[in-house]
Amino acid sequence: MQKLPRKFYDRKTIEVARDLLGKYLVHVAGGVERVGKIVETEAYLGPHDLAAHSARGLTPRNKIMFGPPGFAYVYFIYGMYFCMNVVTEGEGHASAVLLRAVEPVKNIVGRTCGPGLLCRAMDIDKQLNGHDLLSDDFYLAAPATAEVFKTVKRPRIGVDYAKHWARRHLRFYIKGNAFVSKV
Repeated sequence: MQKLPRKFYDRKTIEVARDLLGKYLVHVAGGVERVGKIVETEAYLGPHDLAAHSARGLTPRNKIMFGPPGFAYVYFIYGMYFCMNVVTEGEGHASAVLLRAVEPVKNIVGRTCGPGLLCRAMDIDKQLNGHDLLSDDFYLAAPATAEVFKTVKRPRIGVDYAKHWARRHLRFYIKGNAFVSKV
């Protein structure tokens, strides 16, 4: 595996969301290396995107989204789940890609088909908010050989409040993968 460079994240968010499919999410905690293959993502395109956390401007919760690309934006929802995003594009743009599902590769126990379940199974919590994804203990990597697959585009999940943004096809997943949260 080869760690993704900063320039991978410093691109259009939709491109990053598509290109993250088939890459590996790696988290080393407590001496255990957990690895999952990313099989589902959602793109959040900045303050003009009514479904993005940045739509209401800069807040203490979302300030990581406004920072440089290649950092983790981790937040808590529903009083029980953490969700992980990858910050994309240039500093101040406030865009990110939500990791929705991974296929277990190494040392993962529990379900991974949904952003909250993914974080629970990979031991990702608020302590990783703002973590540099070029670090040695939490990063994304390309496999040694690229897998060939078909990508499906669908509307994002759970953003009905976002008016016309709720219908935009900004969710991407690997067709036929059993670990996708919802087809």
